Amino acid sequence: MSKLRDKTHIVLFVLVAAFLALIVFEWGMNFTGPTRKAGVAGKVNGESISMNEYEALYNNIVAGFRQSNPGVEITSGLDAKFREQAWNYVVDQTLLAQLLKKYGITVTDQEVLDAVNNPVNPPAIIRQNFTDPRTGKIDRQLLEQARSDPKAKDFWLNAQEAIKRELMVNKLVMTLRTMVFVTDPELTEVVQRQFTTFAGSFIPFPYSYAGAETNFPVKDDEIKAWYDSHKEQFREEPVRSAEFVFFPLTPSRQDSLQVKKEIDGLIPQFAAAKSDSEFVKIQSDLPNSANVTLSRADFSPAAGQALFSSPKLVPGQIVGPIADEGYYRLLKIKSVTTGEPVASASHILIRLNPADKAEAARAMGLLKKISEELKGGASFASLAAKYSEDPGSARNGGFVGWFTKDRMVPQFAQAVFAGKPGQIVGPVQTQFGLHIIKIEGFDNRRIVCSEVARQIKASTQTSETIKRQAQAFLTEAKSKGFEAAAKAQRLEVGKTGDFTRQSLLAVPGMGEAITGFAFKAKDSDISDVLDAEKGFVVAKLLTQNDTGYHQLDAQLKEMIKTELVREKQGAALKSKLVALSKSSGGSLDAIAAKDPSLRKITSKEIRWRDGYIDGYGVDPQLVEGMAGMKLNTLSQPVQTSGGYALVQLTSRQLAPGTDLAAEKQKVLPQLMQARQQQFLSEYLQSYRRNAKIEDFR
Repeated sequence: MSKLRDKTHIVLFVLVAAFLALIVFEWGMNFTGPTRKAGVAGKVNGESISMNEYEALYNNIVAGFRQSNPGVEITSGLDAKFREQAWNYVVDQTLLAQLLKKYGITVTDQEVLDAVNNPVNPPAIIRQNFTDPRTGKIDRQLLEQARSDPKAKDFWLNAQEAIKRELMVNKLVMTLRTMVFVTDPELTEVVQRQFTTFAGSFIPFPYSYAGAETNFPVKDDEIKAWYDSHKEQFREEPVRSAEFVFFPLTPSRQDSLQVKKEIDGLIPQFAAAKSDSEFVKIQSDLPNSANVTLSRADFSPAAGQALFSSPKLVPGQIVGPIADEGYYRLLKIKSVTTGEPVASASHILIRLNPADKAEAARAMGLLKKISEELKGGASFASLAAKYSEDPGSARNGGFVGWFTKDRMVPQFAQAVFAGKPGQIVGPVQTQFGLHIIKIEGFDNRRIVCSEVARQIKASTQTSETIKRQAQAFLTEAKSKGFEAAAKAQRLEVGKTGDFTRQSLLAVPGMGEAITGFAFKAKDSDISDVLDAEKGFVVAKLLTQNDTGYHQLDAQLKEMIKTELVREKQGAALKSKLVALSKSSGGSLDAIAAKDPSLRKITSKEIRWRDGYIDGYGVDPQLVEGMAGMKLNTLSQPVQTSGGYALVQLTSRQLAPGTDLAAEKQKVLPQLMQARQQQFLSEYLQSYRRNAKIEDFR
């Protein structure tokens, strides 16, 4: 029942996606089936989806994005996302049509007319187009005018089909909901769960009480048998894995000089501009940078030093262009003010898991060694480079740059902003570990300015040069082998890990290119030079799995082995506790007296609804096991979150004043709705999962 409550938020994705595709993306399309046969994008249970239909949806998604996000560049990543959305919409729509046919669901013209005239709950398209914003109600006069207007004929034809589909979806939902019911025992259990508390005593036994994990060896055939019997847990979409070499589009020095030349040429125009906001909007790659307030924390350390030490840092002057992390920035100063200070600092990070005694001892020993070397005159920067476990800052002598209080974790920021320049503080513990911090300085200056920023991008010539490098690698990879070619050219080979068609690879900017190749390739195929978002990539397919199940690889074997060890340990623990219970005469006190490591816990408040045990903590699994126990009798071993327990309950009662019958009537509608949503979601997901979906794109 707890799982039932947890799933009430699940969206009925098939119905929603299909309805959105209908209402938002398909105006003017043929709702009854595929359009012209200009190629097949795929099939769903043998039913073809035309390329025209798929492309029309894709084009409408792109058009909607452009309308909502004017000026935003559609990257290859966004384009791949839109194509996947279009594909999922058209697949879901086809599945929905098949479901409607399966259940013989139709809608008459009279039902459409009744829906349009419904004063309480009209169809979505009527609400969207004819609601009076002042009253929130349907403007019936406007609606009747539109219905009688000959110019609105096409609209009403489309609207009629939209309303039919909405009504059919509603009928489908109602049909599926009739398959759901709630029994009286289920209802009683839900109410009792909410209001029942227990009192009693128990002794928890961890799994280790049965012996060390090494005492419970697991054989390979046991792992295989467990996998086969639990195979449905490992169902997954078809997956691929690949290795790749990435050739980033890194701008050349000539590209940088060209951008600087362009922005240098803007200085006279920027100085004379009557409207800085209009000038910035037209000339800057960051068009919202007019009349902004900036601190040193808004720049890289080198750019901030160049700006805040410039003699031109006075109202009316233009500073720059300043190179700053892939941009040239040209700033027109309006005023120089003061505000909350920003700080700069360096740190040495020592990773720490407080629960691991050995790691804590290592960390304390390392801190002591660093402290001694600091006292001996060693520079902070050299020690950071030598000992810090933050590789990003360690390369820069531990320097983390300039920052405001809210850009650092609270403990780190508090230590820095409470100190003085040059002071070394710490160790300071945060979620990342232990920090020794050197406070470098503070600056409370702010500048109010407008700026023109130009991104330094690779030119066409640079792009062609990099692509030729990728092509040269490809040629060698096909003749000598992928790994040998990469080694010969000293190129780094990356691994994708397993991925599906829809999954986002942990490979920024190139995932979509690799995915498109991998799902068309055969074993060990090497791709052509693929265009990625920020460069070029050459990939080699490593593995492919179309079985529908996760393969029994080394990682999964280790996971199953851990589970089997726990099962064996648990079985041994249960047997040990049964024997212990018999030998002690069923007395918790006698059991606890035999072993000083055991602890008897007595609680007067044990809540069924959330698994809370006063004086112990939260353990829903243990409390669930208590629900059906006899009172004043030592239980059989009950599973807990960390082992097993022997329990003796002394009382079980409903909260005083609880009217069980009245509470059941209150809960019934909520429970029915939750059960219906769970059933609908699982039914539709199962229907899609078991459908034969063929993607030919």
